[in-house]
Formats: sequence, C-alpha cells, structure tokens
Amino acid sequence: MGIIAVAGRKGGIGKSTIAGNLAGEFAAMGRTVAVLDADPQHSLAAWAAQGDGVLAKYVERVDNGLRAHARRVEKTAEVVVIDTPPGITETLYDAAMVADIVLLPCGPSPLDLFALKDALSLTLKARAERRSKKPRVRFVPSRVTMNTNLGRGLSSSLETMGKKVLPGISQRVAVAEAVNYGLTVREYSGAAVSQEEFRALARAVQKILDR
Repeated sequence: MGIIAVAGRKGGIGKSTIAGNLAGEFAAMGRTVAVLDADPQHSLAAWAAQGDGVLAKYVERVDNGLRAHARRVEKTAEVVVIDTPPGITETLYDAAMVADIVLLPCGPSPLDLFALKDALSLTLKARAERRSKKPRVRFVPSRVTMNTNLGRGLSSSLETMGKKVLPGISQRVAVAEAVNYGLTVREYSGAAVSQEEFRALARAVQKILDR
C-alpha cells in the first residue's frame, strides 16, 4: 500500500500514539506492517516493550539512514509507518522524501497551530524536491477535548490552512492506559471509543493509499 509518516515540529501532540495505533489497525485489516521508530527517544519501542502486543512484533528502532531503511522494509511490508521526532527537521524531511502520506497531528492549542505551519512548510519543501504529488499531506486533530471551545473549533482552524482534515483523536485516559500495558487501543478492553476513532482514521488513510 505505501509509507505513512506521522510528523510534527512540536512534542506532546500524539505522534507516537497515532503511529502505533494506526499500525495496529492496519495489522487487524490483515496487512503486513512495519513500524519505524525514528525518534531518538524511541517512545514507540518503549511502548512495545511494555507487553507482548502487536507492536512488539513490528516496531524497529532507526537511528540513522531512515530513507534507505524505509525503502528496504517497503519491499516486504504492505504498510510502513514512520514515527518522527519533534523539532529535528532533518528526520522529518527524510520521512517526507519517502512517504506516500504525511500525517500532521495538531492539538487545540494556538502553539500547536504555530508549530504545525513549520511542519507543513518542510513537508511541502520535500514534495517540491521530489517533483511529485507525494507525499499527500493530511491534518489530524489530536488529543482533543471536544467539550471545549478550542476542541470544537480545531477542525475548522485546520481547514483554513488548505489541507484536508482526517478524523480526529480525542484525549482519553484509556489511550494512555493501553500504552502502559504495551497494547494498542484495539487490544485494550477499556478503550472501545478510542478504538472507533483510530479505526476511522485508518480507514481514511487506506482510502488515500488505495487511490
């Protein structure tokens, strides 16, 4: 199917959470999956090591050579998910240079929106360098509390930036609890609502890849 990069210049916006749970959803669809943890903090690898869930099978740490590594695993995996670090533009750029889709999560804070513009600019720079329509760029509302004014208005704010907005992910305790057990929300019995959100996001991403 393709390579999906989850990227952003700011920490704490749910990149690793989205990357890991997307991988879980695609695995549940019967796809062969590879997850590249390119964040020097290796949060995804730490998450996977907490238990024996699906991520324990798929997460690989990548400390250098991201482009070559992604192209290599793409030969055997239908879906490759790349988790990028905050603030390190070179890694974000490398991910955008190989990805079919770049997902840019954004929280409801104005500071999140400011950082999103930087990540979008760098992603579009990579696309211009590739002289291609790839990577496709999509925004993902992330860590959203929908009963707040900021949460309710986030999708509208993102739409004004000129890129399509995919189904969002709410701020829920169950998501963090699943990580604590080394599980995706699909595997965690107390996260049914969050599972539906990640399933909707995965389906939206699949439609883009299928096109």
